[in-house]
Amino acid sequence: MSGHWFSTGDSTTHAPSRRLLISALAGGVVLTACSENAVTGRRQLVVVSDAQLAQMSAAAWAELKAKTPIWRNGAAQRRLEAIGQRIADATGQTEQNWEFIAFDSAEVNAFVLPGGRVGFFRGLLELAGGDDEIAAVMGHEGGHVVARHAAERVSQQLAVQAGVAIASVALQGEFGENADDIAAALGMGALYGVILPYSRQHEYEADRLGVGLMSKAAYEPEGAVRFWRKMMAGSAKQPPALLSTHPANEDRLAALAAEIAKL
Repeated sequence: MSGHWFSTGDSTTHAPSRRLLISALAGGVVLTACSENAVTGRRQLVVVSDAQLAQMSAAAWAELKAKTPIWRNGAAQRRLEAIGQRIADATGQTEQNWEFIAFDSAEVNAFVLPGGRVGFFRGLLELAGGDDEIAAVMGHEGGHVVARHAAERVSQQLAVQAGVAIASVALQGEFGENADDIAAALGMGALYGVILPYSRQHEYEADRLGVGLMSKAAYEPEGAVRFWRKMMAGSAKQPPALLSTHPANEDRLAALAAEIAKL
């Protein structure tokens, strides 16, 4: 699903200055900003706090609710909240300000913002069949939360920006007026070589964690496979996997099936 922002924290924390963060990265803070995520078991580069991201998302969430019609379907809203709360309980992250809203749009999509704010569009709820299929998407969004993907993603982008800025300065002496073009090319290389593939890794990771959350919340993980088969049947042609921020459908189904077999 698109729009994956999430985090935890105190809304009184000031949002970080992009310039200060890039300066910190250039100064070597990146060397001390890596830590191991206990849920995923891998090390992450995180230079922004959960609280900072939560504050940034609060305004976006409020604006979204003000500008996007909410689906006035009480039964659908109650169903979404019930499924969402079971998945939220399974994450164990009680510090999140979990909120679940069904928006009145035909778009087949869902998203999660920092602070545990989860939005589903009517089109997705209408496509999904039983509760297990809705729980599959909710579990995927919960997977992004526990894996701290938003903080990691923002940190990666800041690191790339810092690296390109440093390269531009370093190249000025040797390449003069061509330095900025070379630095821009380095930035594109980072995008396709690091940023997009890492986003696909996030999607696979959220899928993997999501089926675990489904199982913990007493939903059938096989609902994830059923849901993605429906998505495949109705989706438009995907971009090449190399340039996509999401895994190819067939690869995603295979990975899901393999993960479910381990449960």
